[in-house]
Amino acid sequence: MDNLTHTLVGLALTETGLKRTTRLATATLVVAANLPDVDGLVYLFGGSTDGLAFRRGWTHGVLAMVLLPPLLVALLLGWDRLRGRKPGLRAAWLLVLAAIGVWSHPLLDLLNTYGVRLLMPFSRRWFYGDALFIVDPWVWLALLLGITLSRRRARVSTPAPPSAGRPAQLALGLVAAYALAMALASGYAVRSVERTNPDERATRSMASPVFGNPFQWDIVRAFGPGYEEGTLRLLPLDYTVLRNRSVRLLPETVVAAQTRAGAAFLAWARFPVYRVESAGDSLDVIISDARYEGRGTRSWARVTIRVPAVQRKERM
Repeated sequence: MDNLTHTLVGLALTETGLKRTTRLATATLVVAANLPDVDGLVYLFGGSTDGLAFRRGWTHGVLAMVLLPPLLVALLLGWDRLRGRKPGLRAAWLLVLAAIGVWSHPLLDLLNTYGVRLLMPFSRRWFYGDALFIVDPWVWLALLLGITLSRRRARVSTPAPPSAGRPAQLALGLVAAYALAMALASGYAVRSVERTNPDERATRSMASPVFGNPFQWDIVRAFGPGYEEGTLRLLPLDYTVLRNRSVRLLPETVVAAQTRAGAAFLAWARFPVYRVESAGDSLDVIISDARYEGRGTRSWARVTIRVPAVQRKERM
């Protein structure tokens, strides 16, 4: 999910009552909820393809879930010592809060079509929830309302009444129920499309949520040499095929796939698409992913690899 969602989850967790457990509770939860995305720094030192191949891996896997919480607590304790120790800091509670925040991150990332490698570094397998769009305004709205109402209740008296955290608790519960409902709807969408042509089963299928519309899904189905892409509307139930395309592995696409950039991209790609364009005496092999091409031919998730003209001659 986007970092605003991770931040709002961290803030909502603090408003449930957790902010009263120790000093620095809010900072701990908010930072921890975003900490696994430290892998985004790879974009500062490498290209976009390196980022796609590296992200949601090492810092989102099981080993990071064990190491990141105590590392964050150690940094917070060191920072507190530099600024002069003050009463009310409980290291045990900091560790609990850091663990809750860090663990919430891959759980949220699991909900979208981008995926997350939960078993890193022991396995590079990607896991996909296909439940929520990576930016979901309904999740933002529920969390913002819960946080705002809890803070208003807390300002009524000092100390805050026990009921102050209930709006935030309700908001988190609603988000969890919404995510579960969307995950079930995604599975239903895939099954509904398969029933449109029971004699031709896809080898792989994906129902991708649409921004702001929980009743419409973008569909990608793999059939051996190509993909079928369409749109499914749930109310009323209607499936429209937008296009079918063949995915052929030509000699130049094979060469491109074996390059460092090609291999890195394909390690991330779920439904790879290849396009070859002339570039003077060379060929440009453009590899993208059908997940993020939409109805056009351009995508933010793609890599262009120039293949020497000799490869074309070999094909001829």
